[in-house]
Amino acid sequence: DQFHDKTPYTIMFGPDKCGEDYKLHFIFRHKNPKTGKYEEKHAKRPDADLKTYFTDKKTHLYTLVLNPDNSFEILVDQTVVNSGNLLNDMSPPVNPPREIEDPNDQKPEDWDERPKIPDPDAVKPDDWDEDAPAKIADENAVKPEGWLDDEPEYVADPDAEKPEDWDEDMDGEWEAPQIANPKCETAPGCGTWQRPMIDNPNYKGKWKPPMIDNVNYQGIWKPRKIPNPDFFEDLEPFKMTPFSAVGLELWSMTSDIFFDNFIICTERAVADDWASDGWGLKKAADGAAESGVVGQMMAAAEERPWLWVVYILTVALPVFLVILFYCSGKKQPSAAEYKKTDAPQPDVMDEEKEEEKDKGDKEEEEEEEANEEKLGSDADIGSVSQEEEEEEEEEDRKPASEEEETVNRSPRNRKPRKD
Repeated sequence: DQFHDKTPYTIMFGPDKCGEDYKLHFIFRHKNPKTGKYEEKHAKRPDADLKTYFTDKKTHLYTLVLNPDNSFEILVDQTVVNSGNLLNDMSPPVNPPREIEDPNDQKPEDWDERPKIPDPDAVKPDDWDEDAPAKIADENAVKPEGWLDDEPEYVADPDAEKPEDWDEDMDGEWEAPQIANPKCETAPGCGTWQRPMIDNPNYKGKWKPPMIDNVNYQGIWKPRKIPNPDFFEDLEPFKMTPFSAVGLELWSMTSDIFFDNFIICTERAVADDWASDGWGLKKAADGAAESGVVGQMMAAAEERPWLWVVYILTVALPVFLVILFYCSGKKQPSAAEYKKTDAPQPDVMDEEKEEEKDKGDKEEEEEEEANEEKLGSDADIGSVSQEEEEEEEEEDRKPASEEEETVNRSPRNRKPRKD
């Protein structure tokens, strides 16, 4: 019965999401030693982006550390996201200013706050015409040829018909709607021609005296400062009002939100060890149960359907380019496909003709050798041993001649022939 929603608190700390505004509150109630009233002191907003902690659906550890030197730290998952000092980084400040503006002070009637004033000695020139118009008709303009002065710009629609339910007593006399005059479409213009308007070179507008420095300028008036009657100085705001209970202020339309494992202690090491033994195990379990990269991409696409387009383009576009690269390669045409109009190509026909000539020369040499052998056999049958020796020499020379012929047939080693 003594702990309810109206029970005053000492420290308010924790995450708060309102629409797309993600906050991590640290508020404490400070007692004014003079008046005895309590004032809420709010810590500055952290510079870190807190959205991830609210949307990743993971277990997070929120920690507030208050030190005897009035410094504070706010941590999420044992990482500092905000820090400051109770004396300097709270709004409104813990200690009021020593001086305040006198609420009873009033600005004197003769106080002049004008840095510039019109020159009182300036005189309007005699040729200054304040009544001259800003625009005048162009006297040099000429009416275009073919201008239809007697034709109106708009005429009644000849195809329009009065609606059957038109009641002249209730709706008045029926008139056909106006349309652009079709005769004006081919003409420079219709209706009464008027000269176009141009800027008036003699226009000067209303005369005003030039501005000069105000010799009586006294600056912007401010009320004088007086000692603050409510001033006090609390150099140890960390010594807050004692408390003996922990409560949760919940208002949420989101399901599956759980809170547990609250600890309040005076030793930082105790809190760190307790966090490692509790939250550390949950973090490890979340990491083991976390899906792979593909699963994360699928989950993200379920929340943001437009990511499917990004995935398709990222995968399909490279595959399409690879297929296009391999399928669009140009085939080298064969020698028979070249025409006279094609680009210069290697002289294949000349090489073939030279090979044919080499073949013919070889056949002639073989025929000559056969004839020599025939003549030798007819002339002297007794010289068999000499012929056998010649045949052995020919066999020895034949492999060498074949190798030389192969080398000579190479386009690089072929010597130019003369007809």
